Amino acid sequence: MITQDKRLLGTVAGAMVLAAVTGFGVARCTSSDSVPTQAPAADGAEKPAGEAVPDSLAITPEAMKAAEISVETIGAGGLGSEIISQALVAAAPSGEAIVTARAGGAVTRLLKRLGDPVGAGETIAIVQSRDAAQIAAERVAADARAQLAQKNLSREKTLFEQRVSARVDYERAQAEAAAAVAEAQRARAAASAAQVTNDGSSVIVASPISGRITAENVSLGAFVQPETELFRVANPSKVQIEAPVGPTDAQRLSPGDRAIVELPDGRTIDGRVRAVTPGLSGDTRSATAVLDVSGALQPGLGVRVRLLPSRGTDTVGANRIVIGEDALQTLEGRDVVFVRTKDGFRAQTVTVGQRSAGRIEILSGLKPGQIVATKNAFLLKAELGKGAGEEE
Repeated sequence: MITQDKRLLGTVAGAMVLAAVTGFGVARCTSSDSVPTQAPAADGAEKPAGEAVPDSLAITPEAMKAAEISVETIGAGGLGSEIISQALVAAAPSGEAIVTARAGGAVTRLLKRLGDPVGAGETIAIVQSRDAAQIAAERVAADARAQLAQKNLSREKTLFEQRVSARVDYERAQAEAAAAVAEAQRARAAASAAQVTNDGSSVIVASPISGRITAENVSLGAFVQPETELFRVANPSKVQIEAPVGPTDAQRLSPGDRAIVELPDGRTIDGRVRAVTPGLSGDTRSATAVLDVSGALQPGLGVRVRLLPSRGTDTVGANRIVIGEDALQTLEGRDVVFVRTKDGFRAQTVTVGQRSAGRIEILSGLKPGQIVATKNAFLLKAELGKGAGEEE
């Protein structure tokens, strides 16, 4: 009995020792695992919260075009110096032509269709016409009479020099020859104006200008009357912009004043005031500023125009800069405008003033003549933020 008790006590004592040893080992392992997890946290706490966003961004012209980033050259002048107008693109007088048939007849050939490009003098259609045959016959007859009159004149001249015929017969032959030549010239001019074909059976319908066919009012085989509009041709590179302005603003404008045309897709192009109508429209009681622009625009397109008059401007804000809302961005809590540099853009901090009609007045930070990003300028801001994230 005593022996069993001793064995039991020994077993309990051994179990206690094993438990103590095991507990020490577990505690040591836990302690050693916790140290590495705390160490990185301490290292991270020593680092700054984040890297500063860079102010410069390199971008190629190809990348700008792919991202549809537009730029604009800024000039001096406050909000009070700009004249905003909703304008319309119209064809210039030399940029649109109405094409007609010079003689009545049936359309036998159509060489061009709606939307096709045409060159100046290029044939669009052929009209078979009895009038053309008559014009051609008159031309041939007039030429024949002119030749006969020249022969009579030559014969009378010879007889007069030989003292066979009187001077009056020679002078009569001179007058008849001159009249016949004049009639032949008239007949040839009429045939040329009607654009009669060489065989004299048809007239040519040709475009007087280069451009594209924008209207088509004829079908193959149809009978057309003389001077009826068959086609309309427009040259998109020869357009003008007609901008209505109030009577007070019209007095501030002069030929040669700069204008900025804002297209529906966000692009801007430069223009110049060519003329301002002296009278006011009876419906709108406004004058019309006619602008010359470079580049191809579609007639009938609605645009917004910012006119920059050279006289009558606001002297208080004459030295300030005005930009569009798209050009102004917020970067790290500050207002910035992306200014074009040699390699890309630089985020320039600016001080903002008044706002009106989608335009913002800049009190400081920009200079006239600088080129700034307008459309899709937010993409430059996003790219700067992306670059800062990669540096972290």
